[in-house]
Amino acid sequence: MTLTTQSGVTPRAGAGLVLDAVDRWAEQLPAATAVSAPDGVLTFAELRQEVLAMTGALRAAGAGPGVPVGLGFGRSKLTVPALLAVWRAGATAVPLDDRHPADRLAFIVADADVRLLLGELPATVPTPGVRTVDRSVIGTGHTLEPPEPGDRAYLVYTSGTTGRPKGVEIGYQALGTFLGAIATLGLTPGGVGLNPLSPAFDGWFWCTLLYLLHGQGVAIVDIAGTGTGDLADAIATVAPRTVCMAPSMYAACPDDLPSVDVLVIAGEACPPTLPRRFAGRRVLNVYGPTEATIAATWADSAAGDDVTTIGRTIPGYRTYVLDEHGRQVADGEAGELCVGGPAVAFGYRNLPELTASKFLANPFAEGRLYKTGDHVRRRADGQLEFLGRVDDQVKVRGFRIELGEVERVAAGADEVRVAAAFVLASGDALGLALVPEPGVDPGTCVEAATGRCQHLLPDYTMPVVVEAVTELPVTLQGKVDRAALAARITQVREDTGTPPRTDTERLVCEVLSSVLPRPVYDIEANFFDAGGHSLLASRAVVALRRATGLRLSVKDLLTHPTPAELARKLDRVAQESGS
Repeated sequence: MTLTTQSGVTPRAGAGLVLDAVDRWAEQLPAATAVSAPDGVLTFAELRQEVLAMTGALRAAGAGPGVPVGLGFGRSKLTVPALLAVWRAGATAVPLDDRHPADRLAFIVADADVRLLLGELPATVPTPGVRTVDRSVIGTGHTLEPPEPGDRAYLVYTSGTTGRPKGVEIGYQALGTFLGAIATLGLTPGGVGLNPLSPAFDGWFWCTLLYLLHGQGVAIVDIAGTGTGDLADAIATVAPRTVCMAPSMYAACPDDLPSVDVLVIAGEACPPTLPRRFAGRRVLNVYGPTEATIAATWADSAAGDDVTTIGRTIPGYRTYVLDEHGRQVADGEAGELCVGGPAVAFGYRNLPELTASKFLANPFAEGRLYKTGDHVRRRADGQLEFLGRVDDQVKVRGFRIELGEVERVAAGADEVRVAAAFVLASGDALGLALVPEPGVDPGTCVEAATGRCQHLLPDYTMPVVVEAVTELPVTLQGKVDRAALAARITQVREDTGTPPRTDTERLVCEVLSSVLPRPVYDIEANFFDAGGHSLLASRAVVALRRATGLRLSVKDLLTHPTPAELARKLDRVAQESGS
């Protein structure tokens, strides 16, 4: 279908809703802010003018269907019109972040076969065969035919499990399905929405397209590399009406956001304390993988949804909860969430085997299914509960653990604003970082979260390090950086207990660590407080007998339950036996 804008320019189908919206707001709100960024402001009238000018320059440079165009303006006000111009020209947008490593950028440019570049990249990034578009060229030929079924609207590169970024290919039909869905949210025109994300992340698209569709400006703020401590100041300066961030970023915000009408939560599981902090505001908890065109479900407080869930399937999408055999499970049962419908991506660029493993024929309807790797449960009321990711499942000391489960339990404490679980650098235990609620003593926060974990989690999932922090490290995508947490806390701190001092104490700690659900570092730790019971006591005694050749009984462990006491008992037995 061809859509015609008020200016008489015919955009590409799929992107038509947002292109039409910019033209409409340029007529109705010409002087209102459409884009603000560190390098300046564009009104809606200026945004439309920039889009048309860039479209002409792109067409003069040879942009059109099937031509990948790199976006190299970074966190500039020009990134927004550049994206829209690529879509008006019917080409394929390849967003780039100039702060990413040069090797990553070079790989993306080559893998995407970028031929044209709007903006620039660091001089260290080789771009052979790439032509920089001269924006001063005034081109013509804005009227275009509708896109073909195989035309790509954009390519977004996500981190791959092999270390190689993988490019997700999104078509114009998928883009149009997404735009149609978010257009139903009905935000109020005027003011701005906050966009604190990396321009190479599809969350940046959400934070741009949602606002422009509804007549709100896009407020691009640059917090990368400055720490989330500056986020509160940025929000206060921008005074947005709509905010979209991950929970770990909301944790750095004050409770009172007086300018904000709508809060969008995305990118991570929503802790139960977050909606309570902003009671009375409209809250949207949005879920969606890049491979399903940005979003797939949402919970909307304005519709009466429980926003601690990921809600219901959004318009135009299909979702299924499947078991390991690809069969739909009953409500209340856990399964893998799969997404179908026209918004499913074409696949991964130049990775046919990976595409075939993740994108399957849909046995329930036309089209394909994308296997998200996320575990969910559909409640009787139709809302989906997020249970954790397959790739958030870690194996520690032989036990499989869902990090999301640990985080949800810890974040259920009223004293905790947000929680992040991670594997310690040693690889043999979990750590847990907590951001306390304002005014809560860090020790009280740790005690409350630890108590909930001890009460609600199996022993083997208990973190051995629980630390209160002022903020969580985040990636450029706004998600918790678990690797940074692990690097920061490389081992159990010396002040968390008394480490072994003698060879016998070290041996006892090693043996007890081999049978208990979590490692023993403190020689004053009680065997039974650490998850021991009679069966494990028997195993520990057998292991100590084999390691030392000394006669030891379960009664000895019962009466000497700490490594220090048990080591002294072993030393006495050795002395008495003459060993």
